[in-house]
Amino acid sequence: MSSSSSKAFQWLSLVGIIWLQSINGTNTTFPAYSSQLKNTLFLSQLQINNLVFASDAGKLFGWFSGIAAIYLPLWLVLIIGSLLGLIGYGVQFLFVTNQISSPAYWQIFLLTMVAGNSVCWINTVCYVVCIRNFPFHQQVAVGLTTSYQGLSAKIYTDIVGAAFSSSPHKRAKAYLLLNSLLPLLVSVVVAPFVRDIDVGRGEPRNMAAGFKLMFVVTIATGIYAVITSLGSMSSIHLSPLQGVIGTVLFLLIPLVIPIVEKIGEKLSRRWSLDRENRVHDFSIEDQKGLESIESGVVKEEEEEEHSTVQVHNEVGEVQVHHGIGVREEIGVKLMVKRIDFWLYFLVYIFSATIGLVFLNTLGQIAESRGSSKTSSLVSLSSSFGFFGRLMTSLLDYFFSRSKYMISRPAFLVTLAAPIAGVFFLLLNPANVSLIISTAIIGVCTGAITSIAVSITTELFGTKNFSINHNVVVVNISIGSFLFGYSSALIYRKEGNEDGSCLGMACYRSSFIIWGSLCMLGTTLAFVLYARTRKFYSKIS
Repeated sequence: MSSSSSKAFQWLSLVGIIWLQSINGTNTTFPAYSSQLKNTLFLSQLQINNLVFASDAGKLFGWFSGIAAIYLPLWLVLIIGSLLGLIGYGVQFLFVTNQISSPAYWQIFLLTMVAGNSVCWINTVCYVVCIRNFPFHQQVAVGLTTSYQGLSAKIYTDIVGAAFSSSPHKRAKAYLLLNSLLPLLVSVVVAPFVRDIDVGRGEPRNMAAGFKLMFVVTIATGIYAVITSLGSMSSIHLSPLQGVIGTVLFLLIPLVIPIVEKIGEKLSRRWSLDRENRVHDFSIEDQKGLESIESGVVKEEEEEEHSTVQVHNEVGEVQVHHGIGVREEIGVKLMVKRIDFWLYFLVYIFSATIGLVFLNTLGQIAESRGSSKTSSLVSLSSSFGFFGRLMTSLLDYFFSRSKYMISRPAFLVTLAAPIAGVFFLLLNPANVSLIISTAIIGVCTGAITSIAVSITTELFGTKNFSINHNVVVVNISIGSFLFGYSSALIYRKEGNEDGSCLGMACYRSSFIIWGSLCMLGTTLAFVLYARTRKFYSKIS
């Protein structure tokens, strides 16, 4: 396969991953329909929180997808993940619509766990394709595509709003049906593109123009998402159907890049044929001279590359993989023995995971404060989460070589601190405090989720990334259970006899606890930064 052709397929695979990520956040839609599900299945608030944990508990078994990605074709791993989602959400849909009668709670819990696990399989495929097909730009490719997962909740909310605007009581059924079918349909369409592509040994040329165009499109998509989300809270806004059409158009625009590459390939091939017809014999001396020059250039490049690697190795155990600084290549057994792993694990659980618990219980939080705009808040958190994920890629791509660019552990400090602050802001009963806090938590949580992929790669290597990172995100399951369960107990204590709770007291204690833990997470992030500062100073 020619380099031009491989470049076209590279970009096509990236577009496919963007589509997958944009519909893979099925678990983020739960706050939008949890209240309806609670009433339909006659569940208590504690049981609803346990279902949130069940969805995150599916990540406990995410490492299965990592192993599968090593031994199975990526398209098969993708289809397995989407089928798990079909089973998890599809059977729940049959329960809710009474196609299957009298579901036991443990059955709903298990199905929710299966559905949550499906996200891991699709995520693993997305990460592996980006890392393998963009070896010189893997951090940017992963961050860029991961940002689109932040749009999932908005996309699903708009589709359900467009289809069931006149029947709000049917929305729980609609979300379950959509969650079960849409990932499968998109996976079938994208499956032919998710494969390894031979990109050669050298760094492809002219990739910068493609990434810059991709960033422009992505930023425009995010601005559109934020504007339409904020507009849904005012009297003037687009209808859900118009919102869906606009989002779909923005998701199709990236196809321009592989199409242009393919056209360029055909024009280049035709130009080469014309040139060959006009070129005549070279003298043997000319050929020898040309070969001598080429061999000299190649030798010089090899020596330069070798010396670059040697410099890094001499400065202190920094390995370089396709331009990516890696401290060490280790597996899970060694990783869990490292102090830095546990610092990283605790920083994640005391920042982004608490943020995710807040977003997962956003429906009940809004309801307890007397707000009826749960769907709009979910769309808002989704849109700002999109920008949070994208922000890290923009900074990495444009400022990674700048002396003013801070390391990723330092970035963790700057992201964990605002999460801690907004939980205390939530003690204010004003609706605007809920809106501002939702936006800030969405941005910071999305950004941490995105840079976590790069931190795992840099601290523990790329070779065992698919398993290592699935072990790191186990913290989400643990945190979801601990923080979600404790907040549900407080909610029940402050609530009425029927299990409902209205007023600021429902979540006041939870916000204080979460804010305090995020302050601890910020402190631990600073410790991680101090411990890894020497390593990051060598790869900057």
